[in-house]
This record gives sequence, C-alpha cells and structure tokens, in this order.
Amino acid sequence: MTIRPEMDALLKDARQRMSKAVEALRHDLSTIRTGRASPALVEHIRVDYYGTPTPLKQLATITTPEARLIVIQPWDRQLIKAIEKAIQQSDLGVTPSNDGTVIRLALPPLSEQRRKELAKLVRQRGEQGRVAVRNVRRDVHEEMRRLEREHQVSEDEFRRAEAELQKLTDSFIKEIDQLCEAKEEEVLTV
Repeated sequence: MTIRPEMDALLKDARQRMSKAVEALRHDLSTIRTGRASPALVEHIRVDYYGTPTPLKQLATITTPEARLIVIQPWDRQLIKAIEKAIQQSDLGVTPSNDGTVIRLALPPLSEQRRKELAKLVRQRGEQGRVAVRNVRRDVHEEMRRLEREHQVSEDEFRRAEAELQKLTDSFIKEIDQLCEAKEEEVLTV
C-alpha cells in the first residue's frame, strides 16, 4: 500500500525539519570545548567590526597547528584589539596573547570538574535536540489527524502514515543519542 500524496508531503516535511534539528545540534556540539583545540570553538564569537557585531570566522583565518593551540590571523591588523576583547568577553575562559600580527589561544587541559560540567552540558543540548524532533513529530501528527478528521484520508492511511512518522522520529532520536554519546566520550577523555 502506498501513502497518499498529502501524507507523503507531510512526512517529507517532517524528515526535513528533523534533519535540520539534528544538524543544528551537531553544530551546537562542535562549539563545546573538548581536550583538543578546534576552530569551531571560536568561529561564532562576535567581534565589534566598526560598530557591527561580526562572527570571527568572517574576519580572520583560524587554524589549529597543535592539539592545544588556536591561531587567529586577522585580515585587518587593526582588529587585533577588538578580537582580543571579544575572546576575553566570551565564555571560552582563555586569555589571548598576540605578537602584533596573530593571536594565539593556548588551551589549558580541562580539569575533571570542568569535564563533568561539559558532559552535563552535552546531555542538556542533546535533550533540547530530542525535544525539537518530538515537537516536529507533534506538529506533523496534528496535521495528519486534521486530514483524517476532514475525511481527506482514510483511517488506515492515517495509521500507516502515523507509523511511518514514528519510525522517522525514532531514527532521528537515535542519531541524536549517538552524536551526544560520541561528544560526551570526547569531552570525558583525558
């Protein structure tokens, strides 16, 4: 049996929206600091660029030449002070040093307590991702139920589409769980 076009369109919409929720979580998790340096830790920091808050990745080249070092090379040397100020005001907890052309961020090793805090943060973000996926399921399910109440689809078609929606939700929740487990393991590894 095939699913009616109306239900198929709703399922495609659900897949797309759930996929975006997982992608947003993946990006969010990349900004959480682990034992290793990563450009994602500082890319999102907003720098006052002539009165406009601009993401750091649009103003400089960000590299990680060593496991615990981030090097930021601004395209405009006059921005060094503004970039330093933005890094100090961020929640990164690292003091930048500069030599007039580049800014270096030496990341200290994480303490056990900080690792546990970050692992807790990963779990919280994972739960937010799961809630986002469930909200998509709820919205799409309500729309499917409306179609069934208005007799645009039969009860059998509604049940089939409902089962398909649940399978879709389960697969995205599983993907979120795997992402969070991997990130949590990465954070807790010394």
